[in-house]
Amino acid sequence: MRRAAFTFVFNSDDEARVVAESLKPEITHKIPKTSATISLSDKTLDLEIEAKDVSSLRAACNSYLRWINTALNVKKTV
Repeated sequence: MRRAAFTFVFNSDDEARVVAESLKPEITHKIPKTSATISLSDKTLDLEIEAKDVSSLRAACNSYLRWINTALNVKKTV
C-alpha cells in the first residue's frame, strides 16, 4: 500500500468544517483502488489517502486536492 497524508490549516473553524463536509460524499463514494479518511480539529483538517499503487495514489491525491480547492473557491464566491 502507498500512502499520502495532508494537513490543512484554515483561517477559521467554519472554513475547515465546510471543506470537511464537502469531502464526505467523495470519501463514502470511494475512488477505485483507494481509501481516504479525514479528521477535523478546530481549524485543522487532516486527509490521509491509501492506494494499491502509485498511479492510483496520484490520481486520488489530485482529485481530493481539486475538490478542496473547489470548495474553497465556492465558499469565497458565496
